Amino acid sequence: MSAFRNLYRHGFVRVAAFAPEVALADPARNAQALIAHARAADRAQAALVLFPELSLTGYAIDDLHHQSALLDAAEEAARALIAASADLMPVIVAGCPVRADGQLFNCALVVHRGRLLGVVAKSYLPNYREFYEKRWFAPAAGAISDTVRFAGQEAPFGAGLIFDAEDVPGFVLGVDICEDLWAVHPPSLDAALAGASVIVNLSASNALIGKARERSELARVQSRRVMGAYLFAASGPGESTTDLAWDGQLCAHELGRTLAEGPRFEPGASLITEFDVERIAQDRLRTSTFRDGIAARTDALKGVRRVGFQLAPPLDANLPLTRKIARFPFVPSDPERLDEDCYEAWSIQVAGLTQRLQSSGLKRAVIGISGGLDSTQALIITARAFDRLGLSRKDIIALTLPGFATSKQTREQAIALAEALGVTHREIDIRRAAGNMLADIGHPFASGAKQYDVTFENVQAGLRTDYLFRIANHEGGLVIGTGDLSEAALGWCTYGVGDHMSHYNVNAGLPKTLIQHLIAWAARTGAADAKAGPVLNRILATEISPELIPADEDGAIQSTQAIIGPYALQDFTLHYVVRYGLGPEKIAFLADAAWGEGSQADWPDHVPEAERRSYEMAEIIRWLEVFLTRFFGQSQFKRSAVPNGPKLTSAGALSPRGDWRMPSDASARAWLEALNRLKAELGL
Repeated sequence: MSAFRNLYRHGFVRVAAFAPEVALADPARNAQALIAHARAADRAQAALVLFPELSLTGYAIDDLHHQSALLDAAEEAARALIAASADLMPVIVAGCPVRADGQLFNCALVVHRGRLLGVVAKSYLPNYREFYEKRWFAPAAGAISDTVRFAGQEAPFGAGLIFDAEDVPGFVLGVDICEDLWAVHPPSLDAALAGASVIVNLSASNALIGKARERSELARVQSRRVMGAYLFAASGPGESTTDLAWDGQLCAHELGRTLAEGPRFEPGASLITEFDVERIAQDRLRTSTFRDGIAARTDALKGVRRVGFQLAPPLDANLPLTRKIARFPFVPSDPERLDEDCYEAWSIQVAGLTQRLQSSGLKRAVIGISGGLDSTQALIITARAFDRLGLSRKDIIALTLPGFATSKQTREQAIALAEALGVTHREIDIRRAAGNMLADIGHPFASGAKQYDVTFENVQAGLRTDYLFRIANHEGGLVIGTGDLSEAALGWCTYGVGDHMSHYNVNAGLPKTLIQHLIAWAARTGAADAKAGPVLNRILATEISPELIPADEDGAIQSTQAIIGPYALQDFTLHYVVRYGLGPEKIAFLADAAWGEGSQADWPDHVPEAERRSYEMAEIIRWLEVFLTRFFGQSQFKRSAVPNGPKLTSAGALSPRGDWRMPSDASARAWLEALNRLKAELGL
């Protein structure tokens, strides 16, 4: 089990950044500080440790940059750092001035296990406001040689260097140095197109009011632009305060998301987190514009040099993540972000349905309501769309269609919601029609047998939808679908004339976990009308059930999640399968980090304490197997024939006209065999 919980096995790399207290113009002392921090990163089993710009000498030393004694001392300090790295795991990236071709360059030394892998020169030298780098340094473009003899070693030199950990798939390192990031075309763009997944930035960058936000945002956006990870370290305490102050800002970003930020104005500040290089690779693989970017820069990329090395991470050790994996990838933990996402999802649904009603010319809608989550969300969206079009809510025909297992509670909730929203409520009891159909087809239930099979269920589901369509024909209305994204993924719907079909499905892009929070948001904010709030809260507290099979002798009702799994886990898997194409082993590792017994992941404030539970690995694997079997092996034929509906999240939708194209006859074997290997390894 311990080897399974090793982050390097699952496409992650641990990274560290430090803002050591600088001793100005004292390279030997600075080297010792960097070595101490590098050893700390080694103890943390980090693959990479980053230090700020010119960290071996100090950045703010002005004309001392041209003192030969200092430059000699810097080279000796670099020699000591390289020697100390011999028994350390991390790649060390530190700033140092380097003489080459009769010029002085502001450089990043890339060091690993006693080897100087390369010397990257700064491309863009700021010479405005408080910066005067062109007084001392030459830009990378001024380099004549492509190698340099430095600290006793010959190493690749200049710009256009990337560093490939050949035994850690996907971990390829690129380097920006401070101002490079502020340039119109940062070197990291070409580094990323050439294969670098992790970009580091050695920065000086003094402190100003608001500048930390600017730097962090710039680095975050660059991580999105390069479709990779970006690690930033700025100079901190110890730099000259003659005219400037320094905050030692540290931040880590991945694919446009901030993962971690270190403390500022603190001597020896540090940051440790992990980058998911497999997820980066998968994102690039599926993004055609990234490939187009490579094609557009082919000539320039031919000049990028790749330096290989062996990281040798400890794959046989228990090494869990320090970064937090969100429990609900579709539902933000931050309350403000959640409100923003709910507003956008709500607005997209309303806009989509409004357009469909306008283009069809229909002024009535027909919807089946059950007193459950999906039909509730669809009904309140329909009410808002009618408001936007200036149509009467009375022309929304909301039908309750009680069957053999409909409970008094859900029926009353459905009726109360219709009344609160001011729509027209009608009821058709389908039991007589369902009984006739079961008798006509010779089903044992018609003779008194308690045979509650799929036919028994689908006769009811099909009749409900049949009534909706025929009433829509009769009333000149549009049938509003209620099925959601999670149900489509798991095939939890009755194909054809069942809840699978409608004229327009407003919930097609909504995962179940997000629907729960959309309804809670509507109740909290009054977006669905203040009068609806109490009934919405009752609906949220109701067990999720299709209500197609009567309760058992103990009164237990049919539970959806007992059959197809907890929606919290299944939506988690859905996100990583559809958005990133990750395999079963990686998803199990992530689910364990998010939902396992030792998880440190945040609980959103809006999740009730009683629902805050964990899952053992056996449960995670069990429900993952259900998802893989149903998603890849059983349900695509249903997704290949779905009605129109709006896409809502960046994780995608499952319409064959949109994000997801898959043959209906594909096999789930590859996924299940991968899961079976993991089960055997874990003894499950």
